[in-house]
Amino acid sequence: MAEIIPVRADDPQEDVITYCTNQIQRGEVVAIPTDTLYCLVADPLNLAAVGKVFAAKTRAWDRSLPLIVDSIDQAQEMTQNLPSQFYLLARRYWPGQVSIIVNAAPSVPLKVTGNTRRLSVRQPGSTVAMKLLKHFGMPLIATSANISGEPTCSTAQKVQAALGDSVSLILACPVNSSYGVATTVDLTGPKWKLIREGIVTEAELAEFLGD
Repeated sequence: MAEIIPVRADDPQEDVITYCTNQIQRGEVVAIPTDTLYCLVADPLNLAAVGKVFAAKTRAWDRSLPLIVDSIDQAQEMTQNLPSQFYLLARRYWPGQVSIIVNAAPSVPLKVTGNTRRLSVRQPGSTVAMKLLKHFGMPLIATSANISGEPTCSTAQKVQAALGDSVSLILACPVNSSYGVATTVDLTGPKWKLIREGIVTEAELAEFLGD
């Protein structure tokens, strides 16, 4: 079963974040609290780790794995041909609950994109996630901690019960499960497209980005 280590949500302990970073660098999958619920995080450039994430979630191989980043600059490292709307959305809503689907850079393994060559990227508002990103030094896979089709886990104990044999480490702290889901916007086509409406509404996006 996965090891559970308590972490402070607002001021994560340096030694805990370092230990978590080391696990990811070794190709392990770990579960961390983010803005709302728990996510599985892993190294997107380690194909073995990528495979572990798909297996843990029993996720379909043609579905891409979303990434979290610590900045627009870090997002640019994993993407290409970013439209102006990407910068508008990122500067207004990051860190926060808007995920943006854009074209993946050639350096991103095809497996991560579900063979689509597209990526969903987001800068989280979670202090734990942001500190981990700073330590790791590059974007991380961050997908909901659950078996595909099942509810996302809201506590470390629920992660361990559902996925404990598939992850090496769980960072435990309370999460705000009522905060709301992220809004997902696809910018890979000629016009922006709402994939999932969350805390940022379609009406707000239409007013901000235009039709």
